[in-house]
Amino acid sequence: MSGDELRAIRQAWLLGLGLIAAIALVNVLTLRHDAPKLGVLLPTIWEGTSACVTMCVFAIPAAVALWTFRTSPRWWRAAPVHLAAVTLYSVLHVSGFVALRKLAYAAFTSETYTFGPISTEFPYEFRKDLMAYGLASIIYYLSLRREHRAFVAAPAETPRTFDIQDGARLLRVPTIDILAVRSAGNYAEFLIADGRRRLVRSSLVALEEKLAEHGFRRSHRSWLVNPARVTGLRPEGSGDYAIELGAVEVPLSRRFPETLAVLRG
Repeated sequence: MSGDELRAIRQAWLLGLGLIAAIALVNVLTLRHDAPKLGVLLPTIWEGTSACVTMCVFAIPAAVALWTFRTSPRWWRAAPVHLAAVTLYSVLHVSGFVALRKLAYAAFTSETYTFGPISTEFPYEFRKDLMAYGLASIIYYLSLRREHRAFVAAPAETPRTFDIQDGARLLRVPTIDILAVRSAGNYAEFLIADGRRRLVRSSLVALEEKLAEHGFRRSHRSWLVNPARVTGLRPEGSGDYAIELGAVEVPLSRRFPETLAVLRG
């Protein structure tokens, strides 16, 4: 994952942690009020084990949300993925909290935990897990979109020019006029909007760090592209694209899905 994607996933997970903790606390207090004979220990075990497993299996809707954000699939392609994901989510959630409850009962009580008939208990838990999965997927997806929009907006506040060292001459070029940069052996070639091309003795990796501040993204192992100058995207098959920058075309490899997400905006 890119840095902005990782940040979005982390923020969404922390939000989910807060929601799950609040729901667990409310449920414990409700059970304590409605059934005082239960005490506090058993409701705490029930809700605590469910919450702990939930925060682990939240990785599943996070992965699906990231896939959805990157690829923007049609509903008929996304539906079976979500169905498989929520089924796996529920199976792991139920089996996880049952195992933890058996351990907790053995450690803190003299009773033995029994889940009940699978034919009735699992469908009951699945309905709740379906809602939790759906809510988590929405939170993760919205967090990814928000972080993406913040990233796209950031370049407007960065410096407006970039210095290209062309031999002994320093060429100061408006960032918006730089279409792309490609690797050329021990050099890197700048493609400028007016048709000029300038070679500098530098690796593409070193330039990537500097140009990232201006919003440039890696589109291929040999190319950096300026998203602000993109005029079109053309599918090339197998997940690859051709990026149109006016009369110039730059390859976009399927190995850089985060760049595709940025360009689709």
